[in-house]
Amino acid sequence: MSWAAEEFETLDLGDARLNRRAVLLAERLAHKPGASIPNACQTWSETVAAYRFLSHEGVSWDDVMQAHWQASEQRIAQHPVVLCLQDTTELDFNGQQMAGLGPLSYEAQRGLYLHPTYVVTADREPLGVTNAWTWAREFKSADGTRAGALESTRWIESYERVAEQALRLPQTRHICVSDRESDIMALLVRARELNHAADYLVRSKHNRALPEGGKLWEKVSQAAVLGHVRFELPAGRGRKARSVKQEVRVERVTVKDGAKGQLEVTCVVAAEIGAPAGVKPVVWRLLTNRQATTLAQACELIDWYRARWEIELFFLVLKEGCRVERLQLGDSDRLQTALALYLVIAWRINRLMRLGRALGDLPADLVLETDEWKAAFILNKKPVPKKVPELNTVIRLIAQRGGFLARKGDGEPGVKSIWLGLQDVAVFVEGIRYARQTGGI
Repeated sequence: MSWAAEEFETLDLGDARLNRRAVLLAERLAHKPGASIPNACQTWSETVAAYRFLSHEGVSWDDVMQAHWQASEQRIAQHPVVLCLQDTTELDFNGQQMAGLGPLSYEAQRGLYLHPTYVVTADREPLGVTNAWTWAREFKSADGTRAGALESTRWIESYERVAEQALRLPQTRHICVSDRESDIMALLVRARELNHAADYLVRSKHNRALPEGGKLWEKVSQAAVLGHVRFELPAGRGRKARSVKQEVRVERVTVKDGAKGQLEVTCVVAAEIGAPAGVKPVVWRLLTNRQATTLAQACELIDWYRARWEIELFFLVLKEGCRVERLQLGDSDRLQTALALYLVIAWRINRLMRLGRALGDLPADLVLETDEWKAAFILNKKPVPKKVPELNTVIRLIAQRGGFLARKGDGEPGVKSIWLGLQDVAVFVEGIRYARQTGGI
């Protein structure tokens, strides 16, 4: 069974032919994630069928995602703690006059906003996308105002979906992790109303007022230093990778809850010391409902917040690996159906990368088809082993086809070299299977 057939095993689009088409299209797009739909499909008839599927009135974003949601929940149930990472990204379709698009950061841009919940383990193993929202902004009126729903509600609605899942899976603790944009009192209040069915961990944006006077950040910064934490800060956004040492402070505080009263939260302040000259120190102020009184508990919260970087990698694969912003499908309904497939594909690529690092001694056939792992050896001109090799060995070979040099000291391959290598592997596997069908081998 292919990875797509397994992931979409419970798919029910009301027609077995549509189910099969969804699985086949997912396989084709995964083989060539950066290609156009015609280029990813093997024949003209497949291309026509793909566009018919995406245009089918009985197929929607939710219909396609449902099977992945169910499969993700099964994976989540196997872990004691999961991190539910929320974030929003812009999908810019380069000014296309596509029905259903709206303005982005600049009024001349045309696109959609995407807000997924991407679930990973505490060790950063990707488990799936458990819900996702897309929307188009309204255009500004003549007076410069913009109608439409309040966009901040996406944080609350996403938390509610996480809380619902947490109640269905009481053996798994759900931690809803998000960045500064989610620091809204309505979210913290809603979490309290739901009895914190899911915990939250939010990076503080607002230096909130305290009932006794003074401000939140200043109060916690005056607390005693519990200890220090060290980690490697990855490169990104014009920043070089470097080692960071932070001193850690924690305090349980009560903040004003508007007219409704007061709200108790734990605030962790992790502030870098000894930053290189000319470099802005890394300072994180984190809010959570969880109690934290020891350095170990505070460091756990910091590690969970650092895992938020995984959703940035997810967006990188979606945009640069799958090139979803280059899709030309005529209207946003077809676009969103295609996006649903690409969300699953981007998750799989990231999952392969993380499993190759964290659980590299697993047999490769647990996540790759036999033809795929054998192709990785053949393409690198290495003898194909008689026994199933370890996953890490195969992932490194795949990444070498994508530019990973595998030199001593190079560490483990990144997600880009893996998605590029997978394309070579897919083309080779297609050739092998075609030759088998025609009697060539």
